[in-house]
Amino acid sequence: MLNRTSLSDASAVSYPREMKIRSVETELYHVPLAKPLADAVHGVQREFSLVVVKIMTEDGATGMGYTYSVGQVGGTSIATLIKDNLAPILVGEDPRRIEQLWQKMWWALHYVGRSGIAVFGLSAIDNALWDLKARLAAEPLWRFLGGHDNKVEAYGGGIDFDMSIDELLAQTQGFLDAGINAIKIKIGRDSIAQECERIAAVREFLGPDRKLMVDVNMKWSVEQALRAVRAFEQYNLYWIEEPIIPDDVEGNRRIEMEGPIPVASGENLHSIYEFKQMISVGGISFPDADISNLGGISALMKVAHIAEAYNRNLTTHGIQEMHVSCLAAIPNASLLEIHAFRIDDFLIHPMEIRDGYAYASDRPGHGVEIDWDRIAQHRIM
Repeated sequence: MLNRTSLSDASAVSYPREMKIRSVETELYHVPLAKPLADAVHGVQREFSLVVVKIMTEDGATGMGYTYSVGQVGGTSIATLIKDNLAPILVGEDPRRIEQLWQKMWWALHYVGRSGIAVFGLSAIDNALWDLKARLAAEPLWRFLGGHDNKVEAYGGGIDFDMSIDELLAQTQGFLDAGINAIKIKIGRDSIAQECERIAAVREFLGPDRKLMVDVNMKWSVEQALRAVRAFEQYNLYWIEEPIIPDDVEGNRRIEMEGPIPVASGENLHSIYEFKQMISVGGISFPDADISNLGGISALMKVAHIAEAYNRNLTTHGIQEMHVSCLAAIPNASLLEIHAFRIDDFLIHPMEIRDGYAYASDRPGHGVEIDWDRIAQHRIM
């Protein structure tokens, strides 16, 4: 028989009635890449900007979150916006009321931009708030958010547009050696025949059964994309990512409906409403969300539920060490991207990857612990 007394005993779990944020600290790092990398749109990249937020309450509870940008572009602006415009909104507030704080930040910023730098700053703070709240509950984030499965299938996302075929195959072997069995390569040339040659080489190397994806980084027109996907059909691609700009919803729908290859897109969508529109019109098979630029974990979980309602599986872009916990929380997870913009060299506990899967941390919060002494040499502000 159910013991109603034990269920109503408030002393079973002790939470403070009042909690207030004491400080919000912001730091900016320019993190070097192991080697220069390139795609069809952004050109060669040698580093990325990492904007870190640290939140502390009056009684000493802490949470850490971050966002990033390509190269050095925007990093200083994001960090300054957080310091000057968002931190003052948070100090003195209860960090557990994440939805309320998200709305306050959103409406404080929306007039100057509902995407871009504004939502990047909001995202970093939201990620820190969720880390803090899960830590308070002494729960790993993946279980705190829903707890579907502690592992997620991973894929290696190379930024390899300028690589030769031999270099592509060497990179692919490196992913396989690291326990990653699914691969994505960058494409986006005008020559479809040249792209077919590169895709065919990787497909032959992988064999017929492993997942292979391609990423155009928005380079093509609708007509180019449709010609390409018809030529690529023979290579059994799992998806084609961002074949055109995400703003062209009807164009994405045409490629998804008329072409033989599923479309993935979303890393350049910056609100749940943009995802809802793209999913509801049938523009994508694989919504591709990013907690660094969407509005943080709060927004990503809402996109996951929208995708579930349309029978779509969610994939993620970059920040794999935190995204793994988000995907592990939901029943409609697709693949976790293992991105080349990574902070692995500065992590105290690198993410575990084996047999094709990445495993979410079981430490309280998101479990991402940065070696601050080691990364200090790259701090800008």
